Amino acid sequence: MNFATPPNLLPRLEAAGHLVTRLEPLEQRAIHEGFYAVEPALKALREELRGTPLWLPQIPAADGGQGLSVLEHGLLTEVLGRSPLGHYVANCQAPDAGNMEVLLEYGSEAQKDTFLKPLLAGETRSCFGMTEPGRAGSNPVWLETQAVLDGDAWVLDGRKWFTTAADGAAFCIVMAVTDPDAPPHQRASMILVPTDAPGFRRERNIPIMGEAGDGWMSHAEVSLEGVRVPKDNLLGARGHGFSIAQARLGPGRIHHCMRWIGICRRALEMMATRAASRMLTPHESLGERQAVAHWIAECSAEIEAARLLVLDAAWSIDEVGAKAARQKISMIKFFASDVLMKVIDRAIQVHGALGITDDLVLSWFYRHERGSRIYDGPDEVHKSVVARRILKEARQA
Repeated sequence: MNFATPPNLLPRLEAAGHLVTRLEPLEQRAIHEGFYAVEPALKALREELRGTPLWLPQIPAADGGQGLSVLEHGLLTEVLGRSPLGHYVANCQAPDAGNMEVLLEYGSEAQKDTFLKPLLAGETRSCFGMTEPGRAGSNPVWLETQAVLDGDAWVLDGRKWFTTAADGAAFCIVMAVTDPDAPPHQRASMILVPTDAPGFRRERNIPIMGEAGDGWMSHAEVSLEGVRVPKDNLLGARGHGFSIAQARLGPGRIHHCMRWIGICRRALEMMATRAASRMLTPHESLGERQAVAHWIAECSAEIEAARLLVLDAAWSIDEVGAKAARQKISMIKFFASDVLMKVIDRAIQVHGALGITDDLVLSWFYRHERGSRIYDGPDEVHKSVVARRILKEARQA
């Protein structure tokens, strides 16, 4: 395997780096004033990027994207991830990127016309309703939300939360139980629900460590009360919701992990700059203290280790598919998220009181990326998955 950056990708990565630099002033406005305050400026940037090598990198060229492999997209994600807004302006942000991929793979032509095309064009946003307040997110086959077929319509009732970017989204892909008597992994289906459908209500944006956010930069609690949608809004086969979700989340974890590497790199650069420039006395900088110097060295090594592990998983997906690479995917999920939080925390510590203010992006990263150890499967679940497979092999040896 060769993880050297493909030469044809270098101009794209350079362009992404310039884009991230341009986004820094908008980051501060978004942190202090909210997403909607910067949405017009982001929309202008999106128009500028449309049709360029940065637009829709994860989507096949035949559908208007760049057709990058998982590994190539991971390398680009590392650069875009340096800014909280990087993926959004390139139209490869969560949860829309995953929803695009699901619609491309499982959507009917009518569904693609109605839901996918505006998403690819950057004209609309979407959300994904899976997690529920009344059920453990670590057990995705145990859902309360129900969808009952009534003539030509599905009728949905239930409650979802941490439905990212529901505020302002045009539609939601809802995971609901359609066959309660089926085996556990065949009970749920995915259903496309317009957010303006009667009975679909965004109850609130959930405060994350005190910040509720707005627009794309938020996580909502949503209720569905007698929501009726056409039966043709079923996405994929009935009872296949769990398998579709797994197909959606596998490559998505690569994107998350490489985005985290980008965050780590930026946090390390900020840490090093602060350590080199912050004077403790007229003759001694913070970086001359051994503890701080060791943090910088350890973070650098840990970032490189996490990066290589993620790139190996991405390469494996490209070579053998997500299912065969699932153990590596689980490994990167808990390893990279642990490195992420350690690097951010040390960067904050080196900045002292300044680090916990919103004058820097570090506090925003800390607030919002703490969830990295919870979403897409808690770290503990992924560790158990890896250990179970290793132990199984040991018993058979």
